[in-house]
Amino acid sequence: MLFYISIFAFSALLFMILYRYRAHLPLPERLRSLSIPHISRENYAPLSTFADQANAGMTSSTFDIEADNIFQGDARVGLDEQGTQEVMEIMRREHVNFDQARLIRHNRYLAANGIDPSGMPLDAKAVTRL
Repeated sequence: MLFYISIFAFSALLFMILYRYRAHLPLPERLRSLSIPHISRENYAPLSTFADQANAGMTSSTFDIEADNIFQGDARVGLDEQGTQEVMEIMRREHVNFDQARLIRHNRYLAANGIDPSGMPLDAKAVTRL
């Protein structure tokens, strides 16, 4: 049994090495261009200004970029790129609107830092009252 596991592990390792260095091996072009499908961030175009972000749907009545930033002539670049990308991904994947996507992202951020959605710490040792 150990022999077969070793053969399988060696074969898997050999396949991964060949796949990684396939561009440098003397292989036909059809095999050299072989790729495994994966989620790519190459299709993401950064939204660098408030106007671009508003046109992409990153605004709502409760988070009004147009009134608060564009029309007032805000000189900043725009919203945080990583946050914008996360919100757009949530909107696309979960089919929710901008405000719901912001809430989902915010709740995930709180949970990652040990805080429940109401704002109370999840740590049992945390002092919340005196």
